[in-house]
Amino acid sequence: MSVENLADRAAELRSAIHEHIYRYNVLSDPIITDAEYDALLNELREIETEHPDLITPDSPTQRVGSDLSEDLPKVTHPRSILSLSNAYSEDDIRAWRQRIGRLLPEDVQLEYVVEPKFDGLTVVVTYENGILVNAATRGNGEVGDDVTPNVRTVRTVPLKIPVSADGPEVPSRLVVRGEVLFLKQDFQALNERMREAGLTLFANARNTASGALKQKDARITSARPLTMYCYSIVDANGDVPDSQWKTLHYLRDLGFLTADEVIRCFDNLDDTIAYVMGYAEHRHDLFYEIDGLVIKVNHLATAAELGVVGKDPRGAVAYKFPAEEATTRLRDVVWNVGRTGVLTPNAVLDPVPIGGVIVKQASLHNYDLIASKDIRIGDNVVVKRSGDVIPYVVGPVLPARMGEERPVEPPLICPVCGSPVERDEDEVALYCTNPACSERIARNVEYFVSRGAMDIDGLGERSVRLLLDLGLIHDEADIFYVKPDDLMPLEGFGEKRVENLISSIERAKDRPLARLVAALGIRGVGFTTAEVLVEHYHSLDALAAADTDALEAVGGVGPHTAQSLAEWFDEPRNLALIEKLHGAGVRLEETPEEGAIVSDKLVGLTFVLTGTLPTLTRDDASDLIQKHGGKVTGSVSKKTSYVVAGEAPGSKLDKAQKLGVPILDEAGLIELVSGE
Repeated sequence: MSVENLADRAAELRSAIHEHIYRYNVLSDPIITDAEYDALLNELREIETEHPDLITPDSPTQRVGSDLSEDLPKVTHPRSILSLSNAYSEDDIRAWRQRIGRLLPEDVQLEYVVEPKFDGLTVVVTYENGILVNAATRGNGEVGDDVTPNVRTVRTVPLKIPVSADGPEVPSRLVVRGEVLFLKQDFQALNERMREAGLTLFANARNTASGALKQKDARITSARPLTMYCYSIVDANGDVPDSQWKTLHYLRDLGFLTADEVIRCFDNLDDTIAYVMGYAEHRHDLFYEIDGLVIKVNHLATAAELGVVGKDPRGAVAYKFPAEEATTRLRDVVWNVGRTGVLTPNAVLDPVPIGGVIVKQASLHNYDLIASKDIRIGDNVVVKRSGDVIPYVVGPVLPARMGEERPVEPPLICPVCGSPVERDEDEVALYCTNPACSERIARNVEYFVSRGAMDIDGLGERSVRLLLDLGLIHDEADIFYVKPDDLMPLEGFGEKRVENLISSIERAKDRPLARLVAALGIRGVGFTTAEVLVEHYHSLDALAAADTDALEAVGGVGPHTAQSLAEWFDEPRNLALIEKLHGAGVRLEETPEEGAIVSDKLVGLTFVLTGTLPTLTRDDASDLIQKHGGKVTGSVSKKTSYVVAGEAPGSKLDKAQKLGVPILDEAGLIELVSGE
């Protein structure tokens, strides 16, 4: 690119970056993600590095960004409140260490402190004689907005220090720096209140925190459950610790909230880098959002001697995790049909790279979420992808709307079979009402043969669709009537594969009855509920003959599940399926096992399992409870004794907390079983 073109590009980047700084810091209303902003800034830096003559006084690379608001009083900071240079790779971290190494004695031994890089809003809080007298945003680094009344409402900000009578001595004047943010559970709870009030949900926790902190009415701020983590001392009239590690402990002793996730590394950059690079997979385990880790030279005098380059102190560097969010255009919404008839909306997007993967589609979860967030076709939307999680739409970028966007309409008929769509009053899901819908049948068969159900090895999604398309099967039971001669002519079905598949089908005929009941794909009936039903009825015929009242009387079966069961067994297609299972010799009865109880330690106790446990599978945990006399049910009620919660527990944990049901983790369950 010619110098003239580079100059034009630099000017274009400066203009765009200034606008985004204003939207992000002042309006708290950005239209691009942090990663996209960083990409623009890095591109400008690269141009200016190669062509210093293109640097202008107003370039955003030459100063700290500003979050100043025009209508708030101003506070001058006692020292510059600087940001940090960013590192995006191991090489970047090593380059930082080499740069500061050239300014230090050759034999110097450095310690590093690694801290979370909070995704919140910087605040500077001043205490005089232990009393909070002032709080301000970072602003432009020299001057900030006075937000003292609002910060007083943040309960983790002490109004007087030390909080404890036996706390350390406080300098006559102490200025600390922290980050105001929402804990994940608090932000979710806030949005839940917004949903219940019929208001638009907040899409971004950081911007919501910024907006709350800059309210003119502190009562509005107090209604937002904000939290502040403190991590450094800006200025003090008196003795303070001489290292970052000691500072964090000193701040905690004074009564400030500090991060637990902090480590100290002794002059071993390799170990430090290994820790930093591997931490991304744990970032979602925290109670708050972070977008990276900060590596700091522990000795504060050494860090100060290293000085500042541009706007960045040399004594620290911020490693930023690979981007998990991006903005792109929502082109359309398509509706997928699940095995129980649930219609799930999926976003069709302009392709966008996120975390090393090109994302073209993303989940929209359900229509209620689309409506509550006012997501429209044609919107610029924020899309998030965390690790291996399916990408999903966070929400629309409202300031980017042009007026041509179209609301998303819920489907009135199934997009596959054209049957009417229904919705239960107390559910968010939309349902295709046709049990013979070709897509529902295909999804049901795929689920039926899967490893967690009847475990028929050799029948994946592609094979199931092929057999359905050729008319070799029409439902789940037909699997047991497939013959080798049906399969041999098909492409990809060699003699050995056919032999193995037929053997797998034969083995599946003798699966435990609970596996079969769960594999039928009845709405609300997972493996745990299926075990409860089989324990009560012992045969599929007896289960089919039960009415709604009888089913609802079974412990662990709620009214919705009971109704789903009764409706499923009333359907002629499903009764025909059961007859075919009989004819194929599939096991449809189960004799109650004797002598299976190991102890009576859990007799009289009812458990609900939710989430993924560290070592036990769901089946293992259920078996453990039952062998010690306990019962496992599928839904939480006031009669539930314990909820055993693992990772990603979902709504069952929320309901348990509301009802006051005790919560156990895996270790707690094992202790309960093994305890005297």
